[in-house]
Order: sequence, then C-alpha cells, then structure tokens
Amino acid sequence: MHHVVVDPEVPAEVAELFRRNGPLLSRIRAGWTPEPHSGSSKLAVRALQACGTLAGLLLLGVLLVADGGQIFLFVAALFLFVAVIGHLAAKEPMEPETYEYDVYRHARWYEGRYLLPEDFDYSAELLRERTRQTVDYVLGSEVNGRGMLDDVRNSVMLPAQEWEIARLLAKLSALRSEHHDLTRGGGSPEVLAAMEPLERALVASEAAVVARVEALERYAGHVAEAEQALRAHEQIELLRSRLPRYEELLAETGANAFAVPEIDHLARDASRLEQALRDSVHSAHEAFRYLDGPAET
Repeated sequence: MHHVVVDPEVPAEVAELFRRNGPLLSRIRAGWTPEPHSGSSKLAVRALQACGTLAGLLLLGVLLVADGGQIFLFVAALFLFVAVIGHLAAKEPMEPETYEYDVYRHARWYEGRYLLPEDFDYSAELLRERTRQTVDYVLGSEVNGRGMLDDVRNSVMLPAQEWEIARLLAKLSALRSEHHDLTRGGGSPEVLAAMEPLERALVASEAAVVARVEALERYAGHVAEAEQALRAHEQIELLRSRLPRYEELLAETGANAFAVPEIDHLARDASRLEQALRDSVHSAHEAFRYLDGPAET
C-alpha cells in the first residue's frame, strides 16, 4: 500500500486528499506537472461572444432610430442573438480546477509536510508501519471510543507521535543513504576511522526511535488488555441480566439449593472482572504518561 504520512497540522481535508493520492504525489515529487489548460479555443469563443454582444448593441441602436416598422426585425434578431450566445456559453463553460491540479497545488503548498514510501529505507519502513498499526489500533479501540481512555488527548498526541517518528525515520534514512554512498567505494583507513563516529550516531539515533515505537506498542498492549477485560465484563453483565430466568427455572424445578452458590459465584466473577477492567484502564493511563516523558521539576 502506498501509505502517506501527513503532518497532523495540515488541514484534515488536505491530509485525506494526500492519503488517497500517494502514487500521484510520488509523480509530483519526481517532477511531474499537470497539463496546462487549453485556453486558445476559449479565447476565440469569448472573443466571438464579445463581438456578438457589440453587434447586438449596434443593432439595437439602429432600430431605436429607425421606423417603428422594424420592431419585428429587432425582436427576431434579439432572439437569435440570445440563442447564439447561450449556445456558445453552454458549449464552452469555464472549466473547474482539475482533480490532479488540485493535488498538485496542495502538494506544492504543503511541501515537507507529508512523507512518501520512498522517503524510508527498508528498516525505517518497518518501524513506520509498526507505528501506524499501533496508532490505528489504539484510536480504533472500543475503550478509546467509549472515553474510558483519554480519547481527546489520544486523538492529538498519537498522530503527533506518528508524524514525529516518521519524520525522524525519513531523516535517518536519508543520512544512511548518504553514508552508504560514501563508503561504497571503500576508502583509506583514516577516512574509515573518521566515519566510525557517524556510524555510531546513526545506530544510536535508530535505537532512540525504536524506543519510542516500543513505548507506543507497550501502551497499545495495555489498551488490548483493557479491551479484553471490557469484552469479558460485557459478557458477564449479559449473563447477570439473564439470572432471573435461571432463578425462575430453578424455583420451578425445586433446585434452589443449587442456585444460591452458583449465583454468588457469578457475582464474584463480575466483581473480579470489573476490577480487572479498572486495573487495565489504569495501566493504559500510566503507559500514556510514560509517553509524555519524564516530568519537569
């Protein structure tokens, strides 16, 4: 899939336009430009319309000073004039901006605010995809949709994290490519020794980005636990809602002695799952605070 990462500060409608048109953005990046509108035929039509208007005005002026017997000729000429101009205008309307040009215009305006697959090398693309899947999972989770997490904060912080990680990965990919080009032909021991600190910087930078991705994945893991606890809680609540029917059946069959301990056991299960759900949501909140980094003192 031709996935496009967009700066969350870009307007939503433009961001969606970019995500739908990744291949076209790659062509624009490579130097493609939309075909210019053909204005020659329109210019001729507009000139003809202007001449027709002028001729009509001249005809009207002549008729105003002529005998009244020319009124029928005036009416016929006026109808003919309106019909011709209307026909020309209908055949050559002002064309709206083409879809491709719209993408091109926004791509130029927001240059540097979106990233394409070619901006990432293989290892960076793997990390970018892990980030995307993690963010999509959290934002699409039921516990987030129900507001059990900080859904408003998630909707702001997680896209910002995804963009920042993608931006760093693109920068890392570009530097790695340049570094690889420098080392491709070999070099003297002095040059290779001078490049070792640069290699260590690349490795350290990648490790730092990996740590951010793993922090997001840990958060998503806590969200997954909360999802499981929520589903189990809902199933237990459904069973509890059916208890009266079971109690009625047991009463009618004279098996009340069996009912009491089983119902008590179900109630304990419900309480235990409620606590598990609260613990899972609390763990997710704690992981969220970890993503913010250490608190300032």
